Amino acid sequence: MVERAVEMNGQVLGSPRKRVKRDPVSKVTVVLGAQWGDEGKGKVVDMLATEVDVVCRCQGGNNAGHTVVVDRTEYDFHLLPSGIINPKCKSLEKNEAKGLANWEDRLLISDRAHIVFDFHQVCSNGHFLGSFEDFHLLPNGAYQKRGGAFHKNNKINRISVNLDPPRWRTRLQRTGRSRFESRSGELGGGFLNGFPLSLHANAGSLPLFNLPNSYLPGLFDELEKNEAKGLANWEDRLLISDRAHIVFDFHQQVDGLQELEKGQKSLGTTKKGIGPTYSSKATRNGIRVADLLGDFDQFIEKFQSLASVYQRMFPDLQVNVEAEIVRYKAYAERVRPYVVDTVSYLHSALKKGQSVLVEGANAAMLDIDFGTYPYVTSSNCSIGGVCTGLGLPPCHIGEVIGVVKAYTTRVGDGPFPSELKDEVGELLQTRGSEVGVTTKRKRRCGWLDIPLLQYTALVNGYSALCLTKLDILDTLSEIKMVVAYKKKGKVLDYFPANAAEVGRVEVEYETLPGWNSNIENIREYDKLPECARKYVERIEDLLQIPGESRTFSSGGVET
Repeated sequence: MVERAVEMNGQVLGSPRKRVKRDPVSKVTVVLGAQWGDEGKGKVVDMLATEVDVVCRCQGGNNAGHTVVVDRTEYDFHLLPSGIINPKCKSLEKNEAKGLANWEDRLLISDRAHIVFDFHQVCSNGHFLGSFEDFHLLPNGAYQKRGGAFHKNNKINRISVNLDPPRWRTRLQRTGRSRFESRSGELGGGFLNGFPLSLHANAGSLPLFNLPNSYLPGLFDELEKNEAKGLANWEDRLLISDRAHIVFDFHQQVDGLQELEKGQKSLGTTKKGIGPTYSSKATRNGIRVADLLGDFDQFIEKFQSLASVYQRMFPDLQVNVEAEIVRYKAYAERVRPYVVDTVSYLHSALKKGQSVLVEGANAAMLDIDFGTYPYVTSSNCSIGGVCTGLGLPPCHIGEVIGVVKAYTTRVGDGPFPSELKDEVGELLQTRGSEVGVTTKRKRRCGWLDIPLLQYTALVNGYSALCLTKLDILDTLSEIKMVVAYKKKGKVLDYFPANAAEVGRVEVEYETLPGWNSNIENIREYDKLPECARKYVERIEDLLQIPGESRTFSSGGVET
């Protein structure tokens, strides 16, 4: 490879550099869910894994579930990448007064940006970081703050906040937090009175070849369960990142307690502790596999500290600290043989020309930043999560395959514009065996949603699509698909960031004739009924994805 000066419109934008020879590096193939999950990613990965050397999981945890059927044996995967079946495969200086001009014409704030309120910024000495000099001259009409910090023994005991408008009241019980400070004008660290300037909101993920967040008891249970079904020699093929965060039992308890606190406004999480674990990661008191395998006395100290944080937040939380320490000392030795620096391992594999397949968990519309927030998971399950989760630069990503179910399903709460609450929805649920692998909850079913797919294609840049479960539509005399969202009769040219707005959109349907025949055993596209082919081709026309689309049916074989 030869590196040259950058050119644009015939103009050289940079001075020519010395020619540098670079070794060729393999490209990574990524498989992502294009809807709300359960699209059939596991099946697609299983088929592609036969031609690759390494299969990776890059985000999430055991809240995801992939089912793969091989020789009529059903394997369920939550933490492990389903590819393990294959025996071959591993952003203002200070403010306007100091020279910032015409910022009104140049400032853009994402509608998906999270708001940093004053109560988020309270220090242990009772000061608000927002009351420091950083950006107090910039306009602010977002809210009015009342309240303050209450102290006991120099520690924050309670923060009472009353925001208006709108009227609501919150009490946060917190104790013993260490003091932190803000550097004025730090690049990417300033706030516009509540709006973050660096809108990364990255709840990221960790580079596990299969355990981005590692719940060790569940890992070994999963291995034993699938080993009994015929999974062999996994010990030689399983690699776990030393940077993976550990999901503890109390994370799962907290997940359930948080859902109970929300009552009817619960999010419908899987209660697998993934949200609390990502929260621990973001607040920098999480515990990683490297901590478990390092100085065990330091691990004990971190574990006791983390458990006590949650026990102060949830007085009813029961944690037998001593018993857990004993248990994790045993887990440390059990997991040690499989733990490596997966960043180095992966880059080394690519330099050797080995092929790498990334198995996305959850799906694009469940992404913490780009999904139907807050009804989402806690990780970046769109294309960005591949880079942050595996330590890969974007230039290494090659093909991005979006997996699309021929209709739409969703587990748990949240907006669902095309949902069918009638006999057709029940038919899709029954014929498609739409029950969650992890939660065993029935999936909500609806027509295919093109605006949703167009949005996730923008975010992920699919190079190809795989359409699954087309045969589930066999018995329908007519099939609908959503082709536009409307608001007050006007077609929207964007996907709403606000979940409530998504729930209120008017949907425009297009109706196509069904094929009323069994296509389950058809293996060649040209042999599909004409109406089935027209359905597939209409999807391709509306989405305009460059590259070849593949269509799959049930049963683990390409159709």
